[in-house]
Amino acid sequence: MTQQMRLEVDAPRAALSYRVSTKGQVDHDDIPMQKIACRKFAQEHGWRVVLEKAEKGISGSKVSASKRDVIQELRSEAGKGNFDILLVYMFDRLGRIESETPFVLEWFVQHGIQMWSTHEGRQRIESHGDKLMNYIRFWQAAGESEKTSMRTRDRIRQIVSSGHFAGGFVPYGYRAINKGRVNKRDQPVKDLEINPDEAAWAREVFTKVAEEGASGYAMAQMLNQRGLRTRQGVEFQSSNIKRMIQHEGYTGYIITKAARSEFMPQLQIIDEALFAKANEMISKRSKKAMKDKNAAQKSSNPTLLAGIVVCAHCGAKMSAFLHTDRYKLADGSIREKVQAKYNCYQRGQHLRQCDGQSLYLAERVDRIVLTYADERHAFNEIVRDKLLRCTVLVVCSKHSDATTHAEIGLAKKYSKVLTTLDGIQHVGVKGEL
Repeated sequence: MTQQMRLEVDAPRAALSYRVSTKGQVDHDDIPMQKIACRKFAQEHGWRVVLEKAEKGISGSKVSASKRDVIQELRSEAGKGNFDILLVYMFDRLGRIESETPFVLEWFVQHGIQMWSTHEGRQRIESHGDKLMNYIRFWQAAGESEKTSMRTRDRIRQIVSSGHFAGGFVPYGYRAINKGRVNKRDQPVKDLEINPDEAAWAREVFTKVAEEGASGYAMAQMLNQRGLRTRQGVEFQSSNIKRMIQHEGYTGYIITKAARSEFMPQLQIIDEALFAKANEMISKRSKKAMKDKNAAQKSSNPTLLAGIVVCAHCGAKMSAFLHTDRYKLADGSIREKVQAKYNCYQRGQHLRQCDGQSLYLAERVDRIVLTYADERHAFNEIVRDKLLRCTVLVVCSKHSDATTHAEIGLAKKYSKVLTTLDGIQHVGVKGEL
């Protein structure tokens, strides 16, 4: 590497800035190449390097200067008068947005900074012609970026259309492995194949969503409880499940924004019928669709109201689960009793302010709803599918004189139940959510 020669203290102070657009350029040492060229250029001109900044994997044509930390840091240092010259490998390292980058360069010039490139020399802004040339330079750079993007999209389209993986994110249920294929540079490239373990989990998610109406949150919790993690190594969220359900590639295709392969049976994890049914259920469960039609959620959960009950105290959705209560008897023995309960998870984990209970005995709450519905609307029998048409059912542990409050178990414990059952008018209660 070129060594910085001894310079006078009053030598012009130079800041050097480097940028590469892709991770591939980072891996192929494009930053060191720019650094060597810039340091050599600065030494040849007798400049003292006082600052160096590097941007790795930052697109100059897609990311605005206002969102690029290095550009903002250089502006700050320039405003403080900490350097006299800004040197780049080529001016397009500043950016390739023709409506913005010319004015970035002009800003530095207006603040007394000389703008230099190792290839294009100094860019002055002293006349109308200088401004025009400055704009034309970045207009050309933007055009080159567009051409590069077009070539990349065309190449990806060709790769995918021929049934090969073009790189990028690997969907859950698959893995990218080297099968001996090489690119035009004779470098090994990877192809997709099904990961049997992940494929089984992905298939189970599709089946539960399609056949049982399971929510994205429930499926994320199921995978997390099994110790599974996303490609980023973090817990699954409902958004991860939604993207999985909406990815048609699971039916046996390689799909990108610009291309779609022919059907590839070796990559099929689910059939098109299951994919369509799962997406139909997801669509029904969306907030927009819920305004017009509520989707019933089937479940093997023994409780009556799993999935449709929320806490009136904090507004959090409550879950249903089997809870084991342990009692110590007089003789010292331990007695266990397993009971279904509704749980305010936010209250139990102290995730938000909630002055209600953490747990409600499901049998008591369910009995209140059935009794209320039967007494007021002459239902001989309330089946789960009808109850599941509820938009929301609210439980509360606070005592009130309102007639809509019903007793849960002991005389000191009360709960209000607000329902929108099919055929039952919504009960109006002061302070309801």
